[in-house]
Parts: sequence; C-alpha cells; structure tokens
Amino acid sequence: MTFKNFTPHAIKLNDGRIFESEGLARVSTTFTEIENGIAHQVFGEVTGLPEPEEGTMLIVSALVLGASTREDLVAPATGHKDTIRNDKGHIMSVPCFTKIKRS
Repeated sequence: MTFKNFTPHAIKLNDGRIFESEGLARVSTTFTEIENGIAHQVFGEVTGLPEPEEGTMLIVSALVLGASTREDLVAPATGHKDTIRNDKGHIMSVPCFTKIKRS
C-alpha cells in the first residue's frame, strides 16, 4: 500500500515512517445565519486531491475525511491511545491511520 500526504505538514508514524506533504486537500464550508449565538457549519466540496489510484491511500485531515465519501482517504489516528505526545501535549507521531467505516 502506498500513502500520499495531502495535509499541510509531515505525518510521522510510531514506526518511524514519515510522509511529507504532497499537496493540500481542503473542504469548503458555509455557515447558516447565527441564531441564539449558534451557526451551523455546512461542508461542501473537497478540493486539492488527485484522482483515485489503485493501491494508493491519500492522507488527509479528519475534517476532509469526514466530509468526503471517497474510499481512498485516511487520516492520522490522533485520538488513538498509542499516539506519542511531547511534554507540551503536541503530537509527535501516531500509531496508524484511520478510516470512516460506512455502512
């Protein structure tokens, strides 16, 4: 399996592999009118990704992953119990990538 990174920064796995950024995927957003101090965020089109390629997974942000229905997207598993953080709580590496399981 090949991974290509479309986040703005390098992604490091706990096993030492590093995936440098190859581009930037984004999702457009709009907001509803503010009512009682709350506006709803509406996700739109995902941009900045190449066409799907056999045997290749694209690393994207969790926001892009959640807004897309593409099956070739993964995000860093930043919430996993084995995520490594420094003394300030910043993520240093993640154990794996995550996908959204759709029924």
